Amino acid sequence: MKGKTLGKSALCMAMGICLASMAVQPALAANTDGSLAGRVAAGAEVTVRSVDTGFTRTVKADANGNYRFPFLPIGTYQLQASKDGAAVGAPIEVVVSLGNEANINLGDATNLGAVQVIGTRVISPVDVRSTESATNVTKAEIERIPVGRDAQSVALLAPGVIQGQYGGASFGGSSVSENAVYINGLNVTDFYKRVGFSSVPFGFFKEFQVKTGGYSVEFGRTTGGVINAVTQSGSNEFKYGAELVWEPKSLQSKGENHYDGDGDPFRIRSHDQYDRTNLNVHASGPIVKDKLFFYAMYEFRDYRPENTNDAGSTFFKGKSDKGFWGTKLDWQISDKHLLEFLAFSDKNETTTDNYQFDLADGRRGNRINTQFNEAGGTNWALTYTGYLTENFSMKALYGENKRDRIQSSQNDLECDAVQDRRVSGLPQIGCVSSALIEQGLDKREAARLDFEWQLGDHLLRFGLDREVNTSDNESFYPGPSRKYYQIYSTTPGTTIENGGVVPAGVNAYVRARQQEVSGSFESINSAYYIEDNWQITPDLMLNAGVRMEGFDNKDGEGNTYIKIDDMLAPRLGFSWDFNGDGRSKIFGNVGRYYLPIVNQINVKQAGAFLDERTYYALAGLESFEKNGSTYYRPILGQQIGPVDNSQGDGSVGDLRSEVDADIDPVYQDEAILGYQSMIDETWSWGVRGIYRRLHNAIDDMEITSNGIVCNGSPGEIGYVMANPGKSVKLYTDTNCDGVNDGYVNIDTSRAGWALYDADGNYVGERGWVKPKRTYRALEFMLDRAWDDKWAFNASYTWSKSEGNAEGPSNSDFGFDNTGRTESFDNPFVNLNGDGPLPNDRRHQIKLRGAYAINDNWSVGATLNAQSGRPINAFGKGSPFDGTSYHSFYVCVANCQADNFADRTYQLRSRGSGGRTPWIFDMGASLSYQQQFAQANLRVKLAVYNLLNQQRRIEVDDEYEQDIGFKNPQYLYGTGYQSPRYAQLTVSVDF
Repeated sequence: MKGKTLGKSALCMAMGICLASMAVQPALAANTDGSLAGRVAAGAEVTVRSVDTGFTRTVKADANGNYRFPFLPIGTYQLQASKDGAAVGAPIEVVVSLGNEANINLGDATNLGAVQVIGTRVISPVDVRSTESATNVTKAEIERIPVGRDAQSVALLAPGVIQGQYGGASFGGSSVSENAVYINGLNVTDFYKRVGFSSVPFGFFKEFQVKTGGYSVEFGRTTGGVINAVTQSGSNEFKYGAELVWEPKSLQSKGENHYDGDGDPFRIRSHDQYDRTNLNVHASGPIVKDKLFFYAMYEFRDYRPENTNDAGSTFFKGKSDKGFWGTKLDWQISDKHLLEFLAFSDKNETTTDNYQFDLADGRRGNRINTQFNEAGGTNWALTYTGYLTENFSMKALYGENKRDRIQSSQNDLECDAVQDRRVSGLPQIGCVSSALIEQGLDKREAARLDFEWQLGDHLLRFGLDREVNTSDNESFYPGPSRKYYQIYSTTPGTTIENGGVVPAGVNAYVRARQQEVSGSFESINSAYYIEDNWQITPDLMLNAGVRMEGFDNKDGEGNTYIKIDDMLAPRLGFSWDFNGDGRSKIFGNVGRYYLPIVNQINVKQAGAFLDERTYYALAGLESFEKNGSTYYRPILGQQIGPVDNSQGDGSVGDLRSEVDADIDPVYQDEAILGYQSMIDETWSWGVRGIYRRLHNAIDDMEITSNGIVCNGSPGEIGYVMANPGKSVKLYTDTNCDGVNDGYVNIDTSRAGWALYDADGNYVGERGWVKPKRTYRALEFMLDRAWDDKWAFNASYTWSKSEGNAEGPSNSDFGFDNTGRTESFDNPFVNLNGDGPLPNDRRHQIKLRGAYAINDNWSVGATLNAQSGRPINAFGKGSPFDGTSYHSFYVCVANCQADNFADRTYQLRSRGSGGRTPWIFDMGASLSYQQQFAQANLRVKLAVYNLLNQQRRIEVDDEYEQDIGFKNPQYLYGTGYQSPRYAQLTVSVDF
């Protein structure tokens, strides 16, 4: 390329203004559809027509013979070229898949029909215009093999994706709270904790794309992966049918029981089982032929789980029968304007009765409580697609995503919490043991604009993306009074916390505490992006883009609490079809990805906080019977002193001392280099190397010094949301008069935690280590496409995830509060804590395949084999002060010495406890299909965990239960593989 042209193209990439012209167009598609492009004779017309809906568009090839159809709904199309109004050759069929571009050449710039295409063209497994790492899976493929009927199970088919803790998935070493899920372009990811997402029945989906890396600047707010799915749509053919999915407890193997060293129950699983029956009925077709279409589904659900607690002393029997409904409307206004509407409700209610249980004879006793759980909600999205000119197109979306978070119980409604702190063990003597009850509703309002503008050999893509995420939240103590009654021993004349004096004759008092947090908490996530896809030569494409992010988290009164903006996320990728035949490529990309702050942070720290404490003389205990057991509540005597609300008066306090004023975002840098090639027309293989590095953490840290020594005593600040190991700017006491009056900067890599000797003398400060996480992987893939006889897919992933921080959610200590982990509560939790992280499964082997025995019978199988995760040996102390908390130090001698300096500690590095065993999860299925007149019958029996392995997948990592005292349950399993179960699916379609 000449210097002038190269310079102009470089300017085009930088400014998005392109005036050049080249031969082959880059292959890109939006997140709800696909695209179609290729070469034909210059000036020829190319027409695409949907086989299902009749949607038709015609474009004219440019002077170099290039044509392109952006934003095409996925499906099968007929492609026809014409010259001077006359059709040339027969139309061919092309399949357009989600997030991909089908590249079909109908000739060259001077000779229409020079390239002859016969039959149906399915998108090649080697997309030589794509720079991202993604796995496409259709509903038809999944129906041939045994796969769980949910989006996450589909994601686990992709290389480098493993099951994480708290029910989520880990993409490329990330924690489970770093992913994003889209349905028809609507983000349905949980934003309260970022674990989970809105769900729809499997039959409602049409196709999935699992993005594991290198994705476009169109996608953001994730440092893990993306599950992108589209739903079924109507067509010109009226269809209806029903599908029954049955999982009976009679086809489930019993779970194994586990006992501790004394023979006492530790994990009782033999009574865990369920019955699940789902029946969905669906219909679709034209409202107006070639114009307006509908798809509708209703699913009847009946789910009845049964299980015991770990000790086998309580039996739980649940019931959930709330149905799902969903609909999709598509209006083809003209060949230039499309409108679609999606709506569904995944609202779910579960009622669980609790019974006393005798493990010895397997009988349940009195009902002791009933629990209520509500989740999910209504969701909808309206999407417009406009083909404004042959070179300029747009999409616009607005939608809402709702999720309930409501948990309560009958006892919570009827019983106050009562604790007798005069007795060893601090027993709960009331009829409820719940802590704070939390109820919430999360609502996302999503809006985005996406544009594509073809300018010669450059395809510009740009857009805006904005979400307003609101959590209406309330937390309070259980019981009709919403108060927590705690009983303390005392002596007459004692001054208690509120300044009151205990009167004569009173030897015990009651603290009635009302603690509530309420409010509407909003976070605004906004972004805009621009991307240039430059076809440098017919065989080399360069993708360069940038995304600008902004996060604004607000408190319970609507004021900004944490705001981070101007986050620049550049992405750069290339794809080189080095043979020029569209059968192989070398590709790579580098990029930066930012992660938003979960709403839970706002709720937990920035709400209208009420902490009201009233003290009474104890006038005795009143006993009462409930559910066959005896409980007690205090009889309140005279009030002692005033009501104390100094800890929280029901308003949002001054948060400047609780959050870093210059907080930095959490982000990840990624680099991928790969190769992919077709072996023949059905077989292909590939390999890619991946490097990821996570930067920063936003977490709560206990700052015990403000950096200013006041008369030899540092001023304590408390827990602060900040970046561990970096400079923190806090509003605090700057002149040692006990009043916050200005900002100080504390370099938490060196200071912030006050150290004291054994006599309580201040001796200096200590800082935090910086969070680190790196992920390195090699992925090998082999694929054989389905040819109506058999298909096969295999992948092997070698990976290494190392550092000292798993991510915003942490499974080291089984604490699921995203963004408020225990990893940085003090400087010693992660000190010398580098090593393999919880999601480090060094080897992963995934196989899946299907074989058609004849026209009626087929079999399918899957295998997911993974090496074990690392096990730690956490201690409870620190050689550096008297702290008793999580650490990588274990006391081995003189552990009961009063002076911590006399104790002997040993460093137990991360992963020093070995690894959990390999997991082999095999599934098998047998399918039968038959056509009867207009009816298509399909019966499938799938068996999951065929080998019935019930190995440990999680263990208790705490080596010490207290300084010098070994935890007797160290290495005991805290999570196991689910036992073998079977699923019968019967569907009839007309």
